[in-house]
Amino acid sequence: MGLADASGPRDTQALLSATQAVELRRRDYHMERPLLNQEHLEELGRWGSAPRTRQWRTWLQCSHARARALLLQHLPVLVWLPRYPVRDWLLGDLLSGMSVAIMQLPQGLAYALLAGLPPVFGLYSSFYPVFIYFLFGTSRHISVGTFAVMSVMVGSVTESLAPQTLNDSTINETTRDAERVRVASTLSVLVGLFQVGLGLIHFGFLVTYLSEPLVRGYTTAAAVQVFVSQLKYVFGLHLSSHSGPLSLIYTVLEVCRKLPQSKVSTVVTAAVAGVVLLVVKLLNDKLRRQLPMPIPGELLMLIGATGISYGMGLKHIFGVDVVGNISAGLVPPVAPNTQLFSKLVGSAFTIAVVGFAIAISLGKIFALRHGYRVDSNQELVALGLSNLIGGIFQCFPVSCSMSRSLVQESTGGNSQVAGAISSLFILLIIVKLGELFRDLPKAVLAAIIIVNLKGMLRQLSDVCSFWKANRADLLIWLVTFAATILLNLDLGLMVSVVFSLLLVVVRTQMPHYSILGQVPDTDIYRDVAEYSEAKEVPGVKVFRSSATVYFANADFYSDALKQRCGVDVDFLISQKKKLLKKREQLKLKQLQKEKKLQKQAGPLLSACLAPQQVSPGDKMEDATANGQEDSKAPDGSTLKALGLPQPDFHSLILDLGALSFVDTVCLKSLKNIFHDFRDIEVEVYMAACHSPVVSQLEAGHFFDASITKKHLFASVHDAVTFALQHPRPVPDSPVSVTRL
Repeated sequence: MGLADASGPRDTQALLSATQAVELRRRDYHMERPLLNQEHLEELGRWGSAPRTRQWRTWLQCSHARARALLLQHLPVLVWLPRYPVRDWLLGDLLSGMSVAIMQLPQGLAYALLAGLPPVFGLYSSFYPVFIYFLFGTSRHISVGTFAVMSVMVGSVTESLAPQTLNDSTINETTRDAERVRVASTLSVLVGLFQVGLGLIHFGFLVTYLSEPLVRGYTTAAAVQVFVSQLKYVFGLHLSSHSGPLSLIYTVLEVCRKLPQSKVSTVVTAAVAGVVLLVVKLLNDKLRRQLPMPIPGELLMLIGATGISYGMGLKHIFGVDVVGNISAGLVPPVAPNTQLFSKLVGSAFTIAVVGFAIAISLGKIFALRHGYRVDSNQELVALGLSNLIGGIFQCFPVSCSMSRSLVQESTGGNSQVAGAISSLFILLIIVKLGELFRDLPKAVLAAIIIVNLKGMLRQLSDVCSFWKANRADLLIWLVTFAATILLNLDLGLMVSVVFSLLLVVVRTQMPHYSILGQVPDTDIYRDVAEYSEAKEVPGVKVFRSSATVYFANADFYSDALKQRCGVDVDFLISQKKKLLKKREQLKLKQLQKEKKLQKQAGPLLSACLAPQQVSPGDKMEDATANGQEDSKAPDGSTLKALGLPQPDFHSLILDLGALSFVDTVCLKSLKNIFHDFRDIEVEVYMAACHSPVVSQLEAGHFFDASITKKHLFASVHDAVTFALQHPRPVPDSPVSVTRL
């Protein structure tokens, strides 16, 4: 203690001295700071380099601890379940699981209709995948199961491969449904294989190519597709199946043409159910703080509609279509039909990407809100296993539902125990209570689907918000929406992703170029057009691009550089070449004329004009004197000697801090910039290059005898200070520009 107390004032004094030294160094930065170019940085790196350790181990040397870590990584339930705080979380998860199950029952029945399958398979898809995700998922709040967008994508596939009619003859419904179930389950297995494979090779970043405007435009268009697909149940119409591009347009036209054939009883049933559901949702919104849990409008609607339908005989008396027989119990596992893989591979990959994009987007929102981490690669594996195992048990592809996830969070859900409880409740319905809903009208399920689309259809207002915020994002949204509406869900997603990537390329072709100036008494450089305090350093031009330079914008970079510098570089080079060429031609003509005169004069005149013999010492003195006079004479190849205007700056500094990579086109463009500006007597320097970029410059043989690493500086200020100490160079010989 005594030593510590005694050393306290000494440490304080040392700290104050160090602080003062830092302030003085910062104040006199531009005067005292040593210049660091790339060679100095490499020397420092060699002096302080740390020994590299091997990062990889072979599987033969893999220890028991590493195997255990891999198991815990891919089976997260073994990590969080032993630490589960039963006293704090169990009640909330129990209430949340019951609330989600109440929503999942009607949505499972309804979304099975979207997929073109019997309603009971929606219940299967609400049980198996949810329990699998409980074991492998990393998000604590998303509700995995049936989802409208995924269901309508599956429906477009099942209707194209197992249509309603074939060769103008109606197919038996039992045979058709069995074929559609086989297609949907095989599709689910293939989707699961894609997702598991992408997760194991750490392709979770794939979702980053789906920007928020793209996802919102796509889900909005999918909501329109879902709405149109339910019109046949609302009006009680029998429509022919349409698939492929413009199928939505054909369906709308057919609905309009067959509207006179609508069943009034079906329309009234759907309208009453829709109004009641809207009223219940409005009450839930108004009384959200007073109610311990939302009013289960969908469940009450199912029970009430089933009772009314059974009591009034809606099917037999009024001709309203009902769900029909719902088989009780679980079905045995069935192997997928591998012969369908070739037909389903494109749709399966699209559904896999869309399902993962929706799940990871919601998962990251809830993780950020509650302070935990979601592993995107493990989410791919978890969702893939849910679809893979679910497909074996005749489920169709699933993702997570936004509405159910919000309910799971708002009702006190803390973990995926809530999902496991909801799946057990669905299991009870499948085994015992499912057959009670055989008289449920399909129009009621259609009304449930349409009312639940309210949130996604509200995204049409994104047009106004993106118009004010970002026109490029608005363009992505509009193209995605139009392509998905016109070309269907699979082709629409492909077109929208390609367009989004092309738009990125176009935007990098037109970055912001600027001339930088120094903020007085600092080492800070800013755009002189935007900052009034920033002033250009006399004799030095500092040029910066806001984007990396690569093959798509290298020419634009060179053109913008020459334009912003205020010098017509190409004109000066061409004029210089012309004048030098003209001078060479004049010298050649003069030599030819002298030779011609010597021939005409003859031997006698040549003897008279011959110089007198001198001693060797006199010859050496004359040669030395002539050499000294030539060295003092101005170089005739300079711009000034040729009568051409000189640039008002002697050094050009390229701020390459925005460069993230270098390709061969960028290398050639930078070399041409060096050669062109040196030809007009301007020295070029590069500043703020990142280490990977320098390595790529070395690999591309950018540095040579004329362009060395002494032209590469750690910062713009270092380059400016060096340029001020080395003003305009005068070439020793005519410069011949060789463009690459």
